Amino acid sequence: MSRKLRVAVLHGGQSAEHEVSLMSAAAILRELDRSRYEVTPVFISREGRWDISLEQLREFDVVFPVLHGPMGEDGSVQGLLAVLGVPFVGADVFGSAVGMDKAIFKDVMRARGLPVTPYLVLSRAEWVRERPAIEARILADLRLPCFVKPARMGSSIGVTKVKSAEQLGDALDEAFRWDRKALAEQAVLHARELEVSVLGNDVLRASVVGEVVPSREFYDYAAKYLDEGEHASKLLVPAPLPNNVAEHIRDLAIAVTKAIDARGMARVDFLMNGHSGEVFINEINTIPGFTAVSMYPRLWLASGMSYSALLDTLIALALEGK
Repeated sequence: MSRKLRVAVLHGGQSAEHEVSLMSAAAILRELDRSRYEVTPVFISREGRWDISLEQLREFDVVFPVLHGPMGEDGSVQGLLAVLGVPFVGADVFGSAVGMDKAIFKDVMRARGLPVTPYLVLSRAEWVRERPAIEARILADLRLPCFVKPARMGSSIGVTKVKSAEQLGDALDEAFRWDRKALAEQAVLHARELEVSVLGNDVLRASVVGEVVPSREFYDYAAKYLDEGEHASKLLVPAPLPNNVAEHIRDLAIAVTKAIDARGMARVDFLMNGHSGEVFINEINTIPGFTAVSMYPRLWLASGMSYSALLDTLIALALEGK
């Protein structure tokens, strides 16, 4: 009988998404097949302290990073694991870094001719020096409503929907509280929020399309993780879409993932104008949520793959691709 694979599940971390990481890791730890894997949870504190040494980390057959946001999803931990020579689940350094930085991600999408909404990239230094000029530029180049968000943050942290010029300054202050770089993006009118899970290394597969009906005006942190019961956001799986539209979105999800070489896994989020049907790429998540309500495993379940089988596949892809 062959020995069990030694799997480390990295969780916690230094980002504002620390709590989300804990929820995702708890679900993964519960579902990993103990008959196949010898599983070790590895915790990283908010201060960046690991509960094992790097030498101990080298002893694992594969590492499953479940670190959402900066210092975990942005290529930093992936680079460390690559240097240590330890196979790991998910995208490599490049795909992770580009996927985390929404500004560079949008630039790549635009360069590839893939559909994104009009946007501006802003720096904290510019904002400190030229507040009125920055506000005037946004109002001239983008119609309201628009979204203002940190460039490198997830779980909708620091995101504001701006409906009037008077709200713009506070929205930018909030975005720059989380990052030195921010985006202002034109809102999609009558927006439907659609998501696709992608799986694979050289050959990519796309799940069915899901739709999020937020409990609030948009899918912010509270709508994702805090609202419960009758006030919770609704997840429609599969999304009520014509077959040809769903296929188009699934094809786009694969094109987006290939464009940044996000091997292993990704969840690609879209916005559709509910009146015109026009589809725009919103973002990619290279370490998507794995909580009980997260779309990534839920979409694969609807596509015929159980949660535990999904974890098996991700570990096999990590061993194959590194």
